[in-house]
Amino acid sequence: MGRKFFVGGNWKCTGTTEEVKKIVSTLNDAQVPSSDVVEVVVSPPYVFLPLVKSSLRPDFHVAAQNCWVKKGGAFTGEVSAEMLVNLGIPWVILGHSERRSLLNESNEFVGDKVAYALSQGLKVIACVGETLEQREAGSTMEVVAAQTKAIAARVSNWADVVLAYEPVWAIGTGKVASPAQAQEVHFELRKWLHANTSPEVAATTRIIYGGSVNGANCKELAAKPDVDGFLVGGASLKPEFIDIIKSAEVKKSA
Repeated sequence: MGRKFFVGGNWKCTGTTEEVKKIVSTLNDAQVPSSDVVEVVVSPPYVFLPLVKSSLRPDFHVAAQNCWVKKGGAFTGEVSAEMLVNLGIPWVILGHSERRSLLNESNEFVGDKVAYALSQGLKVIACVGETLEQREAGSTMEVVAAQTKAIAARVSNWADVVLAYEPVWAIGTGKVASPAQAQEVHFELRKWLHANTSPEVAATTRIIYGGSVNGANCKELAAKPDVDGFLVGGASLKPEFIDIIKSAEVKKSA
C-alpha cells in the first residue's frame, strides 16, 4: 500500500487577520495535485482556526499547533483536544521542538498528549528530532528513538499519526539536512517502528521531514524513498508553499 504524500504548513506564532486572509486566498487559488496524490494540512495560531477553517478550500485541512494533555478544566491559557473537536479541527501538531525546548515538554508529556488527542478523535502530527550537539555527538538515532518510544508506549493504533522528523539544527536556520541525511534518519525510524510496533505500522506510517524546507530543495528531498512529505515552517507563509505541495508529483512518477 502506497503512503499518501503529506504536506503540513506550520504558521507558528505569526499573522494578522489580513495576512491570514491573504494566505488562504493564495492557497484557494492554487493549482495543486489532487487530494488522492497529496494531503495538505495548514496550522494557523489558535485564534485564527475558525477563520481559516471556514474560508479554506475543502480539499485542504486545518491543524492546531498544540493542545492540552488531558480533559479541559482549571488549566488557564490551555486549549483542550475536546475544544478542537468541537470546532471541527481534525489535526493537531504535538511535540514540536520549539515546545520541547522553550517549554520543557518531556518525551513522556508529549507521549501523553499524543495518546489523549488520539483518544478524542484528533489526528496527530507528532514531532521528533535532535539538536546540533546531539547530532555531533553521534546520538541522533538514540534521541529520536527515545522520543518515538514515548509515543509508541502509549499508542497502539498509528492510523491517525504522522511522524515528523525535524532536526532542531535545521529549523529556521536555513541549514537543511541533506536528502541523504534525511533519508538515513527516516529509514532508521521506519526500521525502529518495524521492530518495536509492527511491520504494518512501519510500512504505512508516514514519516515527513521538517527543517528549512523550501521550493528549491523540496523535490530532491521528496524523491527519497522514506520521505513521505514535509512539515514546512516559514515557507508555508509564502507562495512557494504551492511548489512544495507540487513536489508530491515526484512520488507519483517514481
